Amino acid sequence: MADRRTFVIVGASLAGAKAAEALRDEGFDGRVVLVGAESHRPYERPPLSKGYLQGSAERESVHVHPEGFYEQRDIELVLGREVTAVDPGARTATLADGTSLGWDALLLATGSEPRRLPIPGADLDGVHVLRTLDDSDRLRMIIARGGRLVVIGAGWIGAEAAASARVGGMEVTMVEQQSVPLQGVLGEAVGGMYGDVHRDHGVELLTGSGVEAIEGDGRAERVRLAGGRLVDCAAVLVGVGAAPRTALAEAAGLALDNGVLVDATLRAAGEVYAAGDIANAEHPFFGRRVRVEHWANALNQGPAAARSMLGSAEPFDRLPYFFSDQYDVGMEYSGLADAGAPVVVRGDLAAREAVVFWLGEDGAVTAGMNINVWDVNDAVQALIRSRAAVDPARLADPEVPLEELSR
Repeated sequence: MADRRTFVIVGASLAGAKAAEALRDEGFDGRVVLVGAESHRPYERPPLSKGYLQGSAERESVHVHPEGFYEQRDIELVLGREVTAVDPGARTATLADGTSLGWDALLLATGSEPRRLPIPGADLDGVHVLRTLDDSDRLRMIIARGGRLVVIGAGWIGAEAAASARVGGMEVTMVEQQSVPLQGVLGEAVGGMYGDVHRDHGVELLTGSGVEAIEGDGRAERVRLAGGRLVDCAAVLVGVGAAPRTALAEAAGLALDNGVLVDATLRAAGEVYAAGDIANAEHPFFGRRVRVEHWANALNQGPAAARSMLGSAEPFDRLPYFFSDQYDVGMEYSGLADAGAPVVVRGDLAAREAVVFWLGEDGAVTAGMNINVWDVNDAVQALIRSRAAVDPARLADPEVPLEELSR
């Protein structure tokens, strides 16, 4: 007998698209509706600041699934129509055009939105953010025209976009309030390495610098820094972080705290679930709530939420993982660590070929990052999961196998 239930997924994102796929893979033959506010079918975001922005990746390659996938799997893909309200009591979702969708289970995968700068000129033409495929298309045109791009913020988006703009031939000035790029995530030493990488590739990196205003006659023409210096530019990219899109969940009465609060199975309340950037989930391994804004989290949490919607009680306990490519420096990071935690380096940071470890108070590895060193991520994750206290000298020694340390 066919399942008569309707599962609605709000957010035609990576998490939402993979959840829809997983529902079908798990044998659910009821109605699946995937609703997205954008007109594009679901796509992945990492290429938007890397290969696609540089022009080395084709547009079709950014999509989660090929053309025709959703029709073939009997997934109703509703694009260009925003969900404006959900009612957990009535189990309905209302679209902007007034259409009401009834549901038996609901997954919120609404993602994040870029933070804006509360400074004069932040709304001028020529001031950009990088979150969507359309954003990346606009920046591709800017890079093609050349000139100087001022990037405000040296986090992952700012740093990757700055690298892509340099590869594309633009002059780049990157402005960061902290003393090194990515300091809040990676700490002083590793962040300093990324600062050197960008300077070596011709980026003017201004650290310890604030921005007072963006100026121009109708469009961004220069950036005024704290202290009065003016930097002329063709465009500005603001990369100062993102905030989870929780307005829909808040209006629905769901519990919020740095995202939507969900349990280890990604359930928020009743038959409402959340996955991806907005999910602040109880994490069995870390013993606390974790919210992650990276590709791998969306890739894996969407299917996990789908299985929970189907009745699985399996907790989501994958270690956070992300990757970055800037110029000729590639990296993978696994785990979760305070940027101020003790650091052990195996290899040579100056040569940009190393594995970096962050230690907890008990001497166990809480996070690891391989920089231009490949095929070690599984061993790094095993070491983290082992919770084994390690001798820092052996951890730093490339002759000691990581597998041995995890035992």
